[in-house]
Amino acid sequence: MTFSVTRFRSLIVAALLILLSAGVVVFSIYLVGLDHEVRARFAGARWALPAQVYSAPLELYPGQNLDADTLRHELERLGYRSMAEPDGPGTFEITRDQALINTRDFKFWDGEQAALKLSLRLAPAGITGVNDATTGKPMDIVRLDPLLIGSIYPQQGEDRVLVKLSDVPPMLTKGLVAVEDRSFYSHYGVSPKAIFRAAFANLRAGHVVQGGSTLTQQLVKNFFLNSAQTWDRKFKEVFMALLLEAHYSKDEIMEAYLNEVHLGQDGNRAVHGFGLGAQFYFNKPLNELRSHEIALLVGLVKGPSFYNPRRNEARAKARRDLVLQIFRDEGLIDDNEYKSAIERPLGLAGKGGGVDRYPAFVDLVKRQLKGQYQESDLTNDGLRIFTTLDPRTQEALEKEITDGLPQLEQQRRMKPDTLEAAGVVTSVDGGEVLALVGSRETRFPGFNRALDSRRSIGSLAKPFLYLTALSRPQQYNLHTILPDEPIQLTLPNKDVWEPHNYDKQLHGPQPLYMALAQSYNLPTVALGLQIGPPAVMETLHAAGYTGDAAAVPSIFLGAVDIAPVEVAQMYATLAASGYQSPLSAIREVETKEGQPLSRYPIKVKQTLPEGPVYLTTWAMRHVMTLGTARSVYNVISPDVVLAGKTGTTDELRDSWFAGFGADRVAVVWVGRDDYKPMGLTGASGALQIWTKVMHDINVRGLDVTPPADVVEQLTDPVTGLRADEGCTGAISVPYMQGYAPNDAAPCAKSASPVDSAVDWLKGIFK
Repeated sequence: MTFSVTRFRSLIVAALLILLSAGVVVFSIYLVGLDHEVRARFAGARWALPAQVYSAPLELYPGQNLDADTLRHELERLGYRSMAEPDGPGTFEITRDQALINTRDFKFWDGEQAALKLSLRLAPAGITGVNDATTGKPMDIVRLDPLLIGSIYPQQGEDRVLVKLSDVPPMLTKGLVAVEDRSFYSHYGVSPKAIFRAAFANLRAGHVVQGGSTLTQQLVKNFFLNSAQTWDRKFKEVFMALLLEAHYSKDEIMEAYLNEVHLGQDGNRAVHGFGLGAQFYFNKPLNELRSHEIALLVGLVKGPSFYNPRRNEARAKARRDLVLQIFRDEGLIDDNEYKSAIERPLGLAGKGGGVDRYPAFVDLVKRQLKGQYQESDLTNDGLRIFTTLDPRTQEALEKEITDGLPQLEQQRRMKPDTLEAAGVVTSVDGGEVLALVGSRETRFPGFNRALDSRRSIGSLAKPFLYLTALSRPQQYNLHTILPDEPIQLTLPNKDVWEPHNYDKQLHGPQPLYMALAQSYNLPTVALGLQIGPPAVMETLHAAGYTGDAAAVPSIFLGAVDIAPVEVAQMYATLAASGYQSPLSAIREVETKEGQPLSRYPIKVKQTLPEGPVYLTTWAMRHVMTLGTARSVYNVISPDVVLAGKTGTTDELRDSWFAGFGADRVAVVWVGRDDYKPMGLTGASGALQIWTKVMHDINVRGLDVTPPADVVEQLTDPVTGLRADEGCTGAISVPYMQGYAPNDAAPCAKSASPVDSAVDWLKGIFK
C-alpha cells in the first residue's frame, strides 16, 4: 500500500514536471514569436508616411508689392509669432517702415536654406530693401519656408510628421513623463506600483478612473495591438512591453512614442504624433511651441476625443491647466510662467482644421501625380511634393467666392446655399495653377467643380471664333462690318435653329470688335457661318480644349461643355500671346530624405498665331471698357489694362467670366448643381467675383505693345478707312502687317476731293 502511494505521488510529480516543462516550452515559443514580431516591426520602417504637400514659398525681394499689413498676415499664416524682440526661428517684429524676421531653416528642392535674421525696409508701395540683419549685407531674394497645405494619405489612414528626439523641446519629454509615466526611466516596461495604484483608485471609485499602463505599454498597444479590453490583449501587451525594453533604449522608445501617439481626428485622417499635432492645432513646428501649447498636446494623450479643443474648449482648457500645474510642480516652469500660461486662451490655428487646407487644389495635385506614381508611393513613402499654390491668391479666391455667393443669392432672393461656384487662377508665364476652388465649402473635400463640372461655356467661346476669322487678314480685320440680322438655319435633323441676341433686339451692322465687345449673337453666328464650324473647332483645340464636341454651328455661341480648369488653359494660351504651357500644379517631387524624383519644367509651344491673338485681345480689352464687362473699372483702376469675356448660357443657367492681365489669368463659374435657371448673366454673377479677386491680388495691366507683325493705324469708326487728325472720333486700330486699309476716309485731310466725293457717293448707294 505504501509503495503504491509513493509511486502515485512520483507519477503526479513527474506529470506536473512534464506539464510545467511543456508549459515552459510553449511559453518560450510564444515569447520567441512575440520577440520576433517586436523586433521585425520595430527595427524596419515603422510607419507608412503619407506624402506631404507644400505651397509655393513666399519670396521677399526689393520692389515686391507687399506692405506691412500684408507681410504680417503672411507671416502669421506660416505660424510665425510677433514679438517685441524676435527671438529664435519663426518670430518677427513689424513697424511702419521696418520688419525684423527670424526665418526657419528649410530644405528646398534646390538646396537647404539655413535660418536667417532679416531686416526689411518697408514703404506703402512695398519692400524697398532686404538685408541680412547680422551682417548688414544686401540680399537679392529670400524664400520663407513654404506652407504645408495637405497630405496624401489612404482613406481612413494615419497621418504624421516624424520628429527626432533631439529636435523635441525638453519640456515635452519631461512633461510627458511627469503626467503619464513618472517611473518611465526606471522601470522595465511595466510598473507594478502603477498597476496597484490604479487598481486601488479604480476600486475606490467603483469605475475606471486611472490607468496603470506605462508609456511603453501605451506604445505597444498603439503600435502592435488594438484597444480591445481583453485579458489576452493585456497579457500580450505586458510581455511585448518587456521585450521592447529589452531590445531598445529608453530614448528609442520615447522617440517612437512621440511619433505614434494618437492626438486627434480630422475627418478620415487620424492625427498621430506630436510633430503633426503641433501643425494641426497650432500651425507651427514642434520646436516652436510654448509651455501652454505643449501642455495642451500632453493633455490630449489621455483622450483626444474627450478633450478635443475644437469641440470641448472648456474641458480642454481645464485639462491643459492641470498639466501646467504638474509642469510647475515638477520645476519645468516657474510660478510666474504658470500664472501667465493659464491665463492664455488655447490659441488654436484656424477655425476647424488641420493640415488639409485646400482639398480642391490637393485633388488636382493627386491627379497630376497619378500617371507617374502608384497610390502606395503617395501614401506610404513620405514624399515631399512642392506645388505652385500661392496662399495669397488662394485666400483671395476663396474669400470672394464665399462672400460673393450669399450676396448674389440675396440680390436674387434665392434661398441660402442655392448657388455653387468654382474658380481657377493661373500665372500667364509658365501656366502655374496658383489657386483653385471647387465649391463654396472650400475646406471640405467633395465634388470638385473646378475639375469635374463640365458646363456649357456660352459666350466664352466667342473669342476663339473671332480669332479664327482674324487669322485670315485678307478677309477680316477688327473693323470688318458684320450684319446684325435674323438668322434661320435648318439643321440636318430638319429642326430650325434661330438664334437671337441676348436683348432680343437688332442693332444694325457692327464692326467686328464691337460685336465681340457687346457679345452680340447674330453677328457672331453670321461670322461663324462664313468661316465654318470645323475651323472654329480647330482653334478651340489649339487653345487647349480636349473634348470631342461636334463641329456644328451651335459651338459659335458656346454650346460645348468644358470644366473651369480647361477654360483656364484656353484663356491662358490667349494671355501668353498664343504660346501654350500645360497647366501644372507641381514644381518638384522629392523623397523624404530630400533626393529629387521628378522635376516639372515649364513646357511651352506655340499653338495660336501671335498677331491674330493680339488683335483678339485688343477686342477683348474693349469688352472691359465698352462692353459687357465695363463694371470692372468701378473696382479696379482704369489704368490697369485687362482683357476678358463674359459667358451666359440659355435660360441663365450658367454665369461665367474669364479674363487676364499681364501676370494672371482667372476663370470663375457660378451656377446651380440642379441646372435650374438662376437669373444671373456672366456680367451680373461671375464677373462680380472675378473683379474682386483680380483687385485683391493686384493684377498687373497688360502691355499694349503690338508684336512685330502687327501695325496700328488711325481708323475712321464710321467708314473703317484710314483716318488722320482731321477725323473726329478716330481710333487707333491694330492690323496685321500689310493688311491695314490704304484708302483714306472722307474725313481725312489727306483724302483728295475726288476720292472723298467718290467714297461719299459709294456710301450713299451702298
